[in-house]
Amino acid sequence: MRKFYEIVDDVGNKEDFLKFMNALISDLKANPEDWENSSLESYLEAINNWTNDMDGYYQNTNQPIPTDVNWKVFAEILTAATMYE
Repeated sequence: MRKFYEIVDDVGNKEDFLKFMNALISDLKANPEDWENSSLESYLEAINNWTNDMDGYYQNTNQPIPTDVNWKVFAEILTAATMYE
């Protein structure tokens, strides 16, 4: 199991999120052949598709469906990354 899968449950604040992102980036660089969606286009499409179906994921794994997601922050992060260095 890759490291980012091990730490995703520990993400509870900005520092945890940055640690998670660094693990995700490191894994992509080290193991691009293991990624189903290694291009930006396919990764963004997968984010869109998974988000659309996410309620089913939580139901199928017997977890509560998140209700406190700050969707605007996600949108701002993704938008900013289109131009941020």
